[in-house]
This record gives sequence, structure tokens and C-alpha cells, in this order.
Amino acid sequence: MRFIGLDLGTKTLGVAISDVTGTIATGLKTLRFNENKPEECILELSSIISYYDAKEIIIGLPKNMNNTIGAAAKRTESFINILKEVYNLPVHKQDERLSSVSANNVLLQADVSRKKRKEKVDTVAATIILQNYLDIRKEKEKWKTKN
Repeated sequence: MRFIGLDLGTKTLGVAISDVTGTIATGLKTLRFNENKPEECILELSSIISYYDAKEIIIGLPKNMNNTIGAAAKRTESFINILKEVYNLPVHKQDERLSSVSANNVLLQADVSRKKRKEKVDTVAATIILQNYLDIRKEKEKWKTKN
């Protein structure tokens, strides 16, 4: 079963996909939309979900560092409602605090130029969000089988 991972920004949506075993996340692309109008990328996202036959959606929830919900998280919650309505798939929230920082660090270590980092950071962040979810999911499955 494949999972699709999303990192929602104010003008971009990073997209990642898992392998069929739900073990490894791979970055796909960054979709662009007018500021605070992520619904504009629903058609392209539909094509991706259909092509990969994704069965669940994982989206980063940008909580504040003190674990409170701010404007970015509220924007994500609104987008989650759209996703649930349009796709009729399970949507899981994954804490994404520091995922963009991690993504930038990965790209810096890979010696990616500043311009290309800006283009790739959302896709890498979506990959990190999805991989974190997959890793936690696998650990929970291991724990269940042990007990």
C-alpha cells in the first residue's frame, strides 16, 4: 500500500510517495498555487494520487514549538477538510516541526545551490514528513506483534 506525503506552505505543496511496502519515502515534486489557495493544486494532486494508487494521505501539521496551533496549522486543517472531501481517503497528521530546517540541512550537505534549494525544500520536507510517519508506523506494528 502506498502513502502520499504532503508539506503545505503558503504558495507550495511538497509531495512525496512511499514504495508499495510503505517503507521508503521518495520526493516527487512541488506543486505551486496562488498564496493561501492550495485548492488550486487539487487537480494535479488527484493525478498523482491516481497514478500511484495512494491509499492514505500524510500531511505535515506545523505546530508551534510550544505545541500550540497557530495560523499555519489552521490553514493546514482547512486543507485537510478539502482533502477528505475530495479524495475520501484517510488523512493522517504528522508533526512537522523542524522538517523544513531538516530539509534545508540535507540540501546544504548535498551542496545544492541556494536557488535549487528553494525549489526542492518543500519536496524534501514532504519526504521527511512521510518517512517519519512510516518509521513510527513500523515501530508501532513491531510493538503490537511483541505484545
